[in-house]
Amino acid sequence: MRLRDKTVLITGGSSGIGLATASLMLREGARVAMTGRDAAKLEEVKKQLPADVLTIAADVTSLTDLQRVHDEVKQVFGGLDVFFANAGVAFVTPLMETSTARYDELMDINVKGVFFSMQTIAPLLREGASVILNTSWLNQVGTPGLSLLSASKAAVRSLAQTWSAELLGRKIRVNAVSPGAIDTFIHSRSGGSADDINAAKQRIAARIPLKHLGEAEDIAQAALFLASDESRYMLGAEIVVDGGFSQL
Repeated sequence: MRLRDKTVLITGGSSGIGLATASLMLREGARVAMTGRDAAKLEEVKKQLPADVLTIAADVTSLTDLQRVHDEVKQVFGGLDVFFANAGVAFVTPLMETSTARYDELMDINVKGVFFSMQTIAPLLREGASVILNTSWLNQVGTPGLSLLSASKAAVRSLAQTWSAELLGRKIRVNAVSPGAIDTFIHSRSGGSADDINAAKQRIAARIPLKHLGEAEDIAQAALFLASDESRYMLGAEIVVDGGFSQL
């Protein structure tokens, strides 16, 4: 029970890494609130979790929605010990083919959404709280066709450092978890057929030193460590969980 009596907020909690992290933190004794854009899906996944959870339908690009998240969390929990800024999107953005609308969509969710989520939630964070930002192994490498995704995740990586410095007076630790290729629903959002998606996964897995995609649970375990007191001497740091993809 590494998070006994701690309160946690997770954005983008209705699937993948967010959902796996919510489940793990509930099992470790935390009280959890999670957000997602689809209210019906939130209610559906809520039934799969090992304990009750506060679900809030919200879009991280909406300041109105974020304020509502703040108000509901404050009313139910009073304050927060852990904030996992997990909500994000991933899609290909080739240099010569990407529209301004596609640019705005990706950057608004991955960077603006993280920034204003933190701005809105920061007043709820108790002294000594832990903040976890979800970045990506792409922030360390150059990958064709993924310039915007990589840039957005590099920005999030930087926020972990700058916010740790800015919130040092409140002893709030801000760290990042950096997933590699994880086998989650996000792959199906590429718009390809099931066969195309599976073939792409196999190509990626072949390039990973461990020869397989990671699971959402792998990232949840890293987030749990950063949320717990076991990481109390870490701030502004990044834990890379990518099967060695960016390292070897």
